[in-house]
Amino acid sequence: MTQRVDLATVMDRLAIDEVVSGYAVAVDDGDWAAYRALFTPDGRADYSSAGGVEGSARQVADWLAETMRMFPVRQHLIVNRLIRVEDLGGSPGDTAEVRADFVNPMRLTGTGTGPDDAGGAGGAPNFVAAGRYTFALARTREGWRLSRVTVHEKWRHLSS
Repeated sequence: MTQRVDLATVMDRLAIDEVVSGYAVAVDDGDWAAYRALFTPDGRADYSSAGGVEGSARQVADWLAETMRMFPVRQHLIVNRLIRVEDLGGSPGDTAEVRADFVNPMRLTGTGTGPDDAGGAGGAPNFVAAGRYTFALARTREGWRLSRVTVHEKWRHLSS
């Protein structure tokens, strides 16, 4: 490989990592316009293993916007990112896949209104889900975008 190809691969990996981080931030912040913008026009997401929906990025964003109202506080932790950029005989291609583990602690809605809501005497319960994401990405004129996101939930826990 030449230094130019090595640099292009490093730049692609950084850009892909930024998309994955942008995904987590968009969901955690409830920024559904940013969520949709991370996808290709025909991008899809599948949350069915977590009891959710599968559909276009727009359909899933609408479902998330409604569902996430139950969780006023949420924080994705996406770790162990395994990034594979398509290899075209030593040069980076235009597709990539990321497998990454996640832990997603969330606070269910209590009786108050803020992030520090104690939810009354017993407090609002905490909900944690964990598993693995598979992100498929495509290089577009606007940069790397998600063509598919699949959630593989492995476990969940509810505590008070």
